[in-house]
Amino acid sequence: MVNNSEEILIEVKDLKKHFPVKNGLIGGSKKVVKAVDGVSFQIRKGETFGLVGESGCGKSTLGRSITRLYDITDGDIFFEGNNISKLNKKDMKEYRKRMQIIFQDPYSSLNPNMTVEELISEPLLLHTKLNKEERTKKIESLLEMVGLKKSDMEKFPHEFSGGQCQRIGIARAISTEPDFILCDEPISALDVSIQAQVVNMLEDLQKKMGLTYLFVAHDLSMVRHISDRIGVMYLGNIVEISESNNLYNNPLHPYTKALLSAIPVADPNKAKLSERQVIEGDIPSPMDIPSGCRFHTRCPYAKPICKKVSPEMIEIEKGHSVACHLYLNKND
Repeated sequence: MVNNSEEILIEVKDLKKHFPVKNGLIGGSKKVVKAVDGVSFQIRKGETFGLVGESGCGKSTLGRSITRLYDITDGDIFFEGNNISKLNKKDMKEYRKRMQIIFQDPYSSLNPNMTVEELISEPLLLHTKLNKEERTKKIESLLEMVGLKKSDMEKFPHEFSGGQCQRIGIARAISTEPDFILCDEPISALDVSIQAQVVNMLEDLQKKMGLTYLFVAHDLSMVRHISDRIGVMYLGNIVEISESNNLYNNPLHPYTKALLSAIPVADPNKAKLSERQVIEGDIPSPMDIPSGCRFHTRCPYAKPICKKVSPEMIEIEKGHSVACHLYLNKND
């Protein structure tokens, strides 16, 4: 995908989301899970910003914090220049309409006791003044847009496949005509044969409605396909941001290189020649984050400075930034 817009829709500055954890049953000391810990980046209007990283790195928490599904610990979130990070429930209502979410599990995100019509009516009742007849026509149109039938309105979620349920979730997400949608691993729970259909539908809807996506996923190949730019996340921080193809062709951070080398190569001959970079060790606990660079405990290129000083994000070339001492201190 190509997005040439430079207009910023969402800007995140030093965003933090910490979860307190009580250690022990009675009178135990409290620890903190630093799920998101000082993240800053921008999402341009009309683009798809991909977010990748290992399980537990904070991707979904970051997305849910940006949409204010979680109250943040610190930092700022700007939506079209307006700081929404501290808004109360009443003041957030305007932005709820413009910021929607497609969840990972299509079954658990849909109330099994509600019909499709009732499920899609919920956001319309909250955020629009449409009467019943207008809502019905709107729902019929939405179902058609996501590849379902008008007759599906009276059915319940258990009567659909996983892919069809995700389509219902997408119809509900676009019902308020939002500007921004958090796609929180929207295809990971679906069969491989269905994943491409859903991604293609998301791309078509983006073109028709001018949508902006934050696309959180594990499938690195799919992220490359759908994203304009990609952020690589490790242990609560973003370590590299780049235009999609450039990130895959010229990864800079050692963690990014290791992630990309894990992508399966379809050609057996090329697979033999490709250099596999295995990340040693386990990801540290977000309750006990290493000092300095968070990746130094697993990095094959770690230097003494990496253990002491956290690297700043710097732009190496236009549109390609990395947080790594290999580029900050080349002479050390």
